[in-house]
Amino acid sequence: MSDTALSPTPSGSDTRCGLVAVIGAPNAGKSTLVNALVGQKVAIVSAKAQTTRARMLGIALADAPDGAPTQMILVDTPGIFAPKRRLDRAMVSAAWEGAEAADAVLLVVDPIKQRRHELEPLLEALANRPERKILVLNKVDAAKKEPLLALAQELTAKADFAEVFFVSALTGDGVTEMKAALAAAMPVGPWHYPEDQVSDASERLLATEITREQLYRQLHEELPYDSAVRPESYAHRKDGSVEIHQQIVVTRDNQRAIVLGKGGSKIKAIGEAARKELSEVLGQKVHLFLHVKVEENWAESREIYEEIGLDWVK
Repeated sequence: MSDTALSPTPSGSDTRCGLVAVIGAPNAGKSTLVNALVGQKVAIVSAKAQTTRARMLGIALADAPDGAPTQMILVDTPGIFAPKRRLDRAMVSAAWEGAEAADAVLLVVDPIKQRRHELEPLLEALANRPERKILVLNKVDAAKKEPLLALAQELTAKADFAEVFFVSALTGDGVTEMKAALAAAMPVGPWHYPEDQVSDASERLLATEITREQLYRQLHEELPYDSAVRPESYAHRKDGSVEIHQQIVVTRDNQRAIVLGKGGSKIKAIGEAARKELSEVLGQKVHLFLHVKVEENWAESREIYEEIGLDWVK
């Protein structure tokens, strides 16, 4: 998304390129880790569990130990959990699709919360999969060392992990070493994306994700998880700026009132924060227009699923 001139994209037998699936229980820090590996924001981060919905790709570059320029395509899968609703089933389906045929699967674990009821089924499923499996114990900046080592031993006994990494996606501790090891595991081959591309998400989809992140960040206590941000229009103005119109969909009238806030103050704050971040990400001035719609059964709408990048799962 940058206009900076870069050297030609490497190709041929001197390069490596591979797919890395990032899976884990909700809120393990997967999106933060993907952003850290890429070196900039490509996935939304929220304190609210299950915020990642689609298989957002981040594209990380590194040099393998043999010096080969390496491109790692990171599939930031939704947190895998026991699905109850159609939306949940679509998200879990997306997560496992992201893990298929990957050159490496990273299982990201929060060693403090652990979320055993969601972690154990993941370990059982991974135990029988052929992909190279890597265990990532995240948030080590906040965890004690001895329980960490014991947890690593326990989890490696349940699935055949090729490597274990202790990292903090938030501070960057251990991320560089893990990135180098991942690069070494990627197969020799041409790159799939240009050197300056950091994500496969369209700017239109990225814009809705950034607004949704602000929605969760500013209303995480009051607003339930079943809200969505729909793209309505995305147009480039003659002056080089971008005009974006989006619809925030909620299921009840009282949720609409929460999103609007007193005198429209809350939706204004959400819009300002999202617009500021979008301007930085896109590198151009952004005009963002938001409005709220109540749609009781939006989670049963095939059209909305397609708009937010999920497959329609029965």
